Amino acid sequence: MTIALTLLSAAFVLIGALFALVASIGLLRLPDLYSRMHAASKAGTVGSGLLLIALAIHAGEAGVMARALAGVIFFLLTAPISAHLLAKAAYAVGYRLGPTAVRDEMASTVEEQTSGSI
Repeated sequence: MTIALTLLSAAFVLIGALFALVASIGLLRLPDLYSRMHAASKAGTVGSGLLLIALAIHAGEAGVMARALAGVIFFLLTAPISAHLLAKAAYAVGYRLGPTAVRDEMASTVEEQTSGSI
């Protein structure tokens, strides 16, 4: 059974590392801030979560498993919220979408907020 658990944890490490690689490639290749943030938050969260699950499986101790699973839950709860707030703040400061964007749904919201405050 230990060989099966070792292979399972190795598979999770490999898949998690691939997701982290995809996130880093997305940071380098995507055209604008929002696309890069999406790659970092989604693929990075999945990669980190899979690596923590691999740690929990490999350790085999209840305390380590509980902390690793708490870390996964923490990542899943905080990464999307922080990415959303960072993107909203970046848009409010003035970072606009890249040239390949199809639609800017925040433009009308920002115009309403700025015209109402003057």
